[in-house]
Amino acid sequence: MRKQYTVIWFLLLIVCSRVSTAELTIIIDRGSDSAIPIAIVPFTNKSAGAIPEDISKIVTEDLQRSGEFEPLATNRMLSLPTSAKEVYYRDWRLLKQNYLVIGNIEYSKYTKAYKIQYELFDVNQQQRIVGEVVSGSEKGLRDLAHHISDAIYEAITGIRGAFSTKISYITLQVSAAGKSEYRLQVADADGRRSFTLLKTSEPILSTAWSPDGKKLAYVSFESGRPAIYTHIIATGKRERVSAHKGLNGAPSWSPDGKSLAITLSKDGNAEIYRLDLATKKLTRYTRHYSIDTEASWSPDGRQIVFTSDRSGSPQVYRMNVGDQRPERLTFEGRYNARPRFSEDGQSIFYVHQSQGSFNIATLNLETGNERTLTETSLDESPSLAPNDRMLIYSTQRGRKGVLAVVSVDGRSKYFLPAEEGDVREPAWSPFLK
Repeated sequence: MRKQYTVIWFLLLIVCSRVSTAELTIIIDRGSDSAIPIAIVPFTNKSAGAIPEDISKIVTEDLQRSGEFEPLATNRMLSLPTSAKEVYYRDWRLLKQNYLVIGNIEYSKYTKAYKIQYELFDVNQQQRIVGEVVSGSEKGLRDLAHHISDAIYEAITGIRGAFSTKISYITLQVSAAGKSEYRLQVADADGRRSFTLLKTSEPILSTAWSPDGKKLAYVSFESGRPAIYTHIIATGKRERVSAHKGLNGAPSWSPDGKSLAITLSKDGNAEIYRLDLATKKLTRYTRHYSIDTEASWSPDGRQIVFTSDRSGSPQVYRMNVGDQRPERLTFEGRYNARPRFSEDGQSIFYVHQSQGSFNIATLNLETGNERTLTETSLDESPSLAPNDRMLIYSTQRGRKGVLAVVSVDGRSKYFLPAEEGDVREPAWSPFLK
């Protein structure tokens, strides 16, 4: 199948303000002991010139980063097949590989496009599973590589890959003169191709992706007090949607993208409201003298989970938006906060304090089973990948704030530190295509 790829995200690089100096790198901390062996043969270059991106290397790193695959080092391969007729399954079985990927790439000077052909084989079944021809411009080569990673991941696991998604995060750099600079960044899910969406000397907090992946909502203090903005990524157009007296915080998009759940203290106490983005009408959800904040919608939009200290310490509650009756969900420990629903609505992920450490934990809403996923001491701001397989959060590494990603079973983990400054407040985008 021939497929012309649309490289919309590189158009965003043109309209967005500037390329960041705070691009993230990847440091794999722990891999899964149950990872699937896969051999990804370096793709053959059928062009006269060099290829600007190493496609097979990007695919290898994507699959390895998921924690679910263990790619074979190239120097251990017995052969480098370029087509199906050159594949000898016995060789790959000797190397204890379950799957094999081969491919080639070719540049056309007439169309000024690159064409990539790849094939995935099941070594034990001795059969081809999937194959495709994709094409795009030089700027879209990384998109093509992530697309191939998604296709391979789904063909083997049955779960949609999330390598073509994006992340947003906040960086903070303090100059020698003591001046702070906050940047709202957007990057590929692997931390590459980051760009700055907003730069300000005042704090930015609580970024949240719209369900269609075209907008971000966040809290900015650029006017001297907190206000909530929505920001169209492709055009840079911003709108201040909430600037009431007092606190304006913790925006969370409703599943239909028409409303935000936000926290306001305009009446003297922090409460959760629904803000209709078209009419700006507010609907109050909570009424309690304690602090209610950090709401997150269930996938069907019928419930929210939120943080409240109405029991004497911050705990996670669930509420049907219809009857607005809260139900306490967490009871272990004195601090459980910032809950987020999984995409299937069966679990929540939140910050849990235990023995002085703040970690990311998960609660199965059907069984009530709780589990701590992380083991560093200052973990916060959990955000799930749209396929529910990985979770990004911020933590401390040394004296720097960095991003980290952990699999939802806790078996694999990697860090995404910036070259300079602190990184915080991550948010994982929805599927974008």
